[in-house]
Amino acid sequence: MKTVIYYFTGTGNSLAAARKIAASLGETELIPIASLANTPGTIAPAADRVGIVCPVYDCGVPVMVARFAERLDLSRVGYTFAIVTMGGLGVSALRQLDGILRERRSRGLDAAFAVTMPGNFPPLMRSVPAEKCGKTLGRADRRLGEIAEAIGSGRAVSPGFALLSRLVNALSYGSLAKGAHDAGERFSVSDACTGCGTCAKVCPASNITLAGDRPVWSRKCELCCACLHFCPVEAIQLRVMFGTEGRGRYRHPDLTVADMEAQRGGGAARENPATGSADGS
Repeated sequence: MKTVIYYFTGTGNSLAAARKIAASLGETELIPIASLANTPGTIAPAADRVGIVCPVYDCGVPVMVARFAERLDLSRVGYTFAIVTMGGLGVSALRQLDGILRERRSRGLDAAFAVTMPGNFPPLMRSVPAEKCGKTLGRADRRLGEIAEAIGSGRAVSPGFALLSRLVNALSYGSLAKGAHDAGERFSVSDACTGCGTCAKVCPASNITLAGDRPVWSRKCELCCACLHFCPVEAIQLRVMFGTEGRGRYRHPDLTVADMEAQRGGGAARENPATGSADGS
């Protein structure tokens, strides 16, 4: 049974989750949503099972993921699922995604899952200490094993209600969706910047260019904060409510710069789940 998993990641949590599920299911293709962002038309995967794995932003899905879901035709798919990774609340993101799919293509999710992983939005939370981070990732790995079993058996799973999560989504997600692409204006870079270009390499939206060895943000930001977390000298800061100075940085221990570059790479970014590496890399 062939499975296709579409994923979006900024710090690696969702990619790690997608890889875990793919390895458990077998015959699974991982396709980065960012690699399809600029392709026109409807996306109709030829697969028996199709899943979406992404992080939670303001109790909703990233804007790029929402736009992708609007183009996704699942009418000929036998089983559909979604997994969101989150640092706190987020079940409402699954309901949002299900609603988009049903409204656009009259086919929603058969199963929806949420997985708690280390939070990584520095304006609102400090980075998790290494020991606690390891324990959180261990619990997430066990949870993903349970999820893979449910998906493998074709079980129907409701996303649940989660009143507080829906309330936060209703109050704040609209502002996120409206202003995310312009969020580059809120990033700054200090004199510590070495001009290495890592920030431009890891941006899934291709939103960063270098001008005189300094990063410049355009107007298609997804607020994933990959640029901030990957900067080797922590020269990049973000000002949203609170600043990010001294608040630490995070990325999943298995995530590499090459993984992030491959996320934008079209066919080259499609992964072989047996190795967990991008084809051609």
